[in-house]
Amino acid sequence: MSLGIIFVLGIVNFALHRAVLDSNHPLLDTLPASFRSGGGRFALAFEFVVLLTAMLLAGHGWPAAAWAYGFYSFLNGITAWLILNGRM
Repeated sequence: MSLGIIFVLGIVNFALHRAVLDSNHPLLDTLPASFRSGGGRFALAFEFVVLLTAMLLAGHGWPAAAWAYGFYSFLNGITAWLILNGRM
């Protein structure tokens, strides 16, 4: 059950991350060039590593990983909403 929830949250996180990268918000200019180069491939790869780690931990009996990834997703959602709506 927790793997399914983490997987769905991962899809949402990838979509939010791509939307923020495509927004060309001025705040993105403060990121290191490695995060912005190649259309944000390094940033999306980092997002994948976080997702994979959470799924591996949850799959091996660490239910706290699901809670931690849920909190991480919540913070990503708030940040993306602030950036995409011009409130930041």
